[in-house]
Amino acid sequence: MQKRVLGKSGLEVSAVGLGCMGMSYGYGPASEKKQMISLIHEAIERGVTFFDTAEIYGPYVNEELVGEALASFKGKVVIATKFGIKMADGKQVLDSKPETIRQSVEGSLKRLKVDTIDLYYQHRVDPNVPIEEVAGVVQDLIVEGKIKHWGLSEAGVKTIRRAHAIQPVTAIQSEYSMMWRSPEEELLPALEELGIGFVPFSPLGKGFLTGTIDKNAVFGSSDFRSIVPRFKPENLEVNQVLIELIKKIAAEKSATPAQIALAWVLAQKSWIVPIPGTTKLERLEENLSAVDVQLTFEELRNLNEALLKIEISGDRYPSEYANRTGK
Repeated sequence: MQKRVLGKSGLEVSAVGLGCMGMSYGYGPASEKKQMISLIHEAIERGVTFFDTAEIYGPYVNEELVGEALASFKGKVVIATKFGIKMADGKQVLDSKPETIRQSVEGSLKRLKVDTIDLYYQHRVDPNVPIEEVAGVVQDLIVEGKIKHWGLSEAGVKTIRRAHAIQPVTAIQSEYSMMWRSPEEELLPALEELGIGFVPFSPLGKGFLTGTIDKNAVFGSSDFRSIVPRFKPENLEVNQVLIELIKKIAAEKSATPAQIALAWVLAQKSWIVPIPGTTKLERLEENLSAVDVQLTFEELRNLNEALLKIEISGDRYPSEYANRTGK
């Protein structure tokens, strides 16, 4: 497995990480714990050193899973987790008050079975707490040895600059894929300027870019996609034009649609590390093999030109979640 460094931080990770959320939360019922621990071990055997989780995934159970699975690999892997979203009366609420961050870090350390968290993200920007205050708490936690690096998820460029001025940011996590290219407008240029790494989640468009989802797809109530506008039947049908393009390129490159989608993300910048998630070994192997799919400069240019002609139908979040991004 190839390695990449997140920006100028010196934090080296596998070129493709593993998003662990879906093992416990978000995409239907939780998978069997022993099977997921085995899958994480299979990922390590194949060179994956970067694992992503969060306090809110479950809540708590995904961190516990990751902590148990990686307990014997301390110092050999990089674990990223997140703070800043709590459950209150059955709903997610943003909370990055200093005392809450300190409570969260202690809980995450315990569940992950580590003395130090490698990469600690603010999961969403809390409009009620100045980012400078959050960065100050994080700075204290770094001095105390409780975290090594920090980042923000789905933050706007102005907020990132303010945070970075207080405590250098190692990585920004946001959605990025062939069907969501918004980060190219402001975010990626700013990260390159500041020397901050980029960790795209949903690089496979929440499964859509694998080419296995059409208008007849049905999502259960515990699957987040059931409330995502992009996954309504009429939008799934319109967006098949993107799948047709990807399948054409996949056939030319003797690759799968998922591998083309991931290879495209990897080809954008050397400091981008996607974290596709899966619960299946065959999908894990497929995703990791994307690092061997090389898109030439001309292929990438032609693909980007074709993408510009495709208008994606359907928002990526329902309105209540969209309001929490880009702050």
